[in-house]
Amino acid sequence: MTGAEEHIDEGLADSLDRLYTPHRMTYISGEDRPEGGYEKPASCPFCLAPGRTAEESLVVARGEHVFVVLNLYPYNPGHLLVCPYRHVADYTDLVGPETAELASFTQTAMRVIRKVSSAHGFNLGMNQGGVAGAGIAAHLHQHVVPRWGGDANFMPVIGRTKVLPQLLGDTRDLFVRAWPS
Repeated sequence: MTGAEEHIDEGLADSLDRLYTPHRMTYISGEDRPEGGYEKPASCPFCLAPGRTAEESLVVARGEHVFVVLNLYPYNPGHLLVCPYRHVADYTDLVGPETAELASFTQTAMRVIRKVSSAHGFNLGMNQGGVAGAGIAAHLHQHVVPRWGGDANFMPVIGRTKVLPQLLGDTRDLFVRAWPS
């Protein structure tokens, strides 16, 4: 037995702090996955979001071809998704106006995030297909993830936990007020 195993067997504390985040279990367990799963959802959350109330959907801005929504499971505070209204899976399937507006809204999202939270940088990207990491592969979405110096601390690396200092609804309200008309 190692020293650590002896302490556990004896019921002694291991000197680690615990941060409980039970709200994450719905994501981990898949309880909130759409019917049919993420690859072929019976009801696509990105198709449903624009028709729901702003508070229910977390939509920040709407354009003619795309909309911007807060990520329900953000990598960092203010993690936005730019989604076409049209249910399309692959970037190459977008038509010219959709591509242009997606790019424009991504730029605006970056400006708004900088204005609201002084982000130092961004990760931008699309995961094309489930094997590439797309949680909802059937509906294209561009990630706009704000980054700050030192934001990759021990919590996600060692604790596999992300600490978010603000509720999603509060973040959405800040972005809506800052989004240009």
